[in-house]
Amino acid sequence: MADTSTVPADVLVQHPSPRAAGCPFDPPPALRELTGRPLTRVRIWDGSTPWFVARHDLMRTLLGDPRVSAEPERPGFPHRSAGQKASGLGRRTFINMDDPDHARLRRMVTGPFAVKRMEALRPRVQQIVDGLIDEMLAGPNPTDLVQAFALPVPSLVICELLGVPYADHDLFQRSTKVIVRRDSAPQEVAQASATLTDYLDALLAEKQRRPADDLLSVLATKQVAAGEMTRREAAQMGVLLLAAGHETTANMIALGTLALLSHPDQLTLLRESEDPKVVAGAVEELLRYLNITHSGRRRVALEDIEIDGEVIRAGEGIIFGGEVANRDPAAFPGDPDALDLRRDARRHVAFGFGVHQCLGQPLARVELQVVYNTLYKRVPTLAAAAGIDELEFKHDGFVYGVYELPVTW
Repeated sequence: MADTSTVPADVLVQHPSPRAAGCPFDPPPALRELTGRPLTRVRIWDGSTPWFVARHDLMRTLLGDPRVSAEPERPGFPHRSAGQKASGLGRRTFINMDDPDHARLRRMVTGPFAVKRMEALRPRVQQIVDGLIDEMLAGPNPTDLVQAFALPVPSLVICELLGVPYADHDLFQRSTKVIVRRDSAPQEVAQASATLTDYLDALLAEKQRRPADDLLSVLATKQVAAGEMTRREAAQMGVLLLAAGHETTANMIALGTLALLSHPDQLTLLRESEDPKVVAGAVEELLRYLNITHSGRRRVALEDIEIDGEVIRAGEGIIFGGEVANRDPAAFPGDPDALDLRRDARRHVAFGFGVHQCLGQPLARVELQVVYNTLYKRVPTLAAAAGIDELEFKHDGFVYGVYELPVTW
């Protein structure tokens, strides 16, 4: 096999690659062209050339392969940015661990995010959504949907679930923005991470003294008290849950709304349906179509792995292109580049696959189902107040979306 580390930079596809102008919902054309290929080398920010997996079936296979590691301190791991690599962000959280440590820590927080518990939260999520719509309709018109609605919905929900005062939302939202930007300097990422960890560590100390009915109290009075994890480790886990719990869903709400406004036939189908199955299917299709975690899931091979005549050598990095795999015609027949709310999109990989798939997906599904079933019915004249070419998209982040979405009604 050729050593691609010596191949000129303009020969390999750069990852991440730019999206096409005027096509904010589609994967970058350079990556889209890799669809169907089993393995391709790409070049990332530090000049290294990890493997890129674009094929849907192969992505699911390898993400479930124990020969593939999620631990970023291993040599050859394809870090997302210089800031992430230098800061060591997330290295002490279960999403960046292999079993058995991964399973041990994840088990501590699996129960609170179980499907039945998240379904029990549905009335409260509905109450939050209705309240924010009331406030938006009573406020200025036009308004920014991100600040008025998309960001507060998941922030309020995750704060209640964890036991974090929503009054502190400016602190954790500001720190999260630094963490998820690719161009944040290492010291900025380290400072933002430390700020959040210190904040949650102090909150956990308070929960130890005066526990309440929330997840941080459970961690403080059970796992930390039993010596299963230190309070600092619990705080780092809290950073992960708090940041991921609001940033991803907020972007799905805003970007999903923009996609629906750009596809009025699909919006009409959703708005006029009273069938919960139609709403649930719409959520899965929007997750597939938008795939906001667009920087790829990162792994490194522990052993040599042969795939269709190619060999991923031990110590070589792997990037799983979910945004491309979710447009794979072999997995999604017909026109996978079309937004079709009638499509069965349940096999999408927007939440990953295997043991590391997103812990919070039951919560995200409930939030998105409530939002998509409520906002467009209560505000039937909702319309974008700016053209797509006027909007600023989050090309510079690990999570994709829009910085602002001006809407009117």
